[in-house]
Amino acid sequence: MSPRSTIGPVALAIGVLLISMVSYQCGASLAKHLFPSVGAQGATAYRLGLSALILLLWRRPWRRLGDRPNWGALWAYGLSMGAMNLVFYMSLRTIPLGIAVALEFTGPLALAVFSSRRLLDFVWIALVIVGLALLLPLGASTKSLDPVGVMYALAAGLGWALYIVFGRRAGDAHGADAVTWGTSIGALLAIPFGVAHAGSALLSPALLPYALGVALLSSALPYSLEMMALTRLPTRTFSTLLSLEPAVAAVAGVALLSERLSVLQWLAIVAIIVAAAGTALSARRPAIAEPPLAN
Repeated sequence: MSPRSTIGPVALAIGVLLISMVSYQCGASLAKHLFPSVGAQGATAYRLGLSALILLLWRRPWRRLGDRPNWGALWAYGLSMGAMNLVFYMSLRTIPLGIAVALEFTGPLALAVFSSRRLLDFVWIALVIVGLALLLPLGASTKSLDPVGVMYALAAGLGWALYIVFGRRAGDAHGADAVTWGTSIGALLAIPFGVAHAGSALLSPALLPYALGVALLSSALPYSLEMMALTRLPTRTFSTLLSLEPAVAAVAGVALLSERLSVLQWLAIVAIIVAAAGTALSARRPAIAEPPLAN
């Protein structure tokens, strides 16, 4: 196959991956608009609950369970997904979307960096430390971030790292159906928190279109597009492009939520993006190719 004949599929894959990142951040922005009505907990319940319903009806994974399904891996994967989504949305209550994604991204980034012992990786670690030092609320200025929101975002990063570890095991056992089962199990974790916080407000017909929008934009559409990109792009290219996600989130926050970031906060996001891209480009084997199925 000539190089020219591969340009089309590669360009298509890059395009759909960028669309998937924009879709996810638009979904997160839409979810934030639901917070006044149902809270972060209710928005998480909407997202995972409706996403699980859509995926179950579409995939019908029970037809491919086999005689000995690996439920342990699926439960670990699903619970980590549910917890990650819940604490991520909790972080969005008090800190900007772009910063929350940048802080969350430290989870899979740390997993990738600390799996290697090369000297170059310490450069990426140093960049992450610089980014965190610029973001964390260490001073008393008006630009300081809410400490609780920061902790929730970092907890989401830990959840993302666990999601990757357990997601590999679940994926080995169940393939693409692992996403459906994981989302369903995550919904079982998130829905009780949503009901406890929002109660009957979750049943409001006026909120249903927004809830469906969150489920489709944050899960169904980006998951499908990312899977298309995964089959057409080298892992290193995919991971490098994925490092743009904090920037996409920051722009979405500015455009859709009227959030404003300081120069130092933009520099912090850039430092984390460079560290993620550097890790992907210098990796000897895939390390952060799985995160797209998380958020």
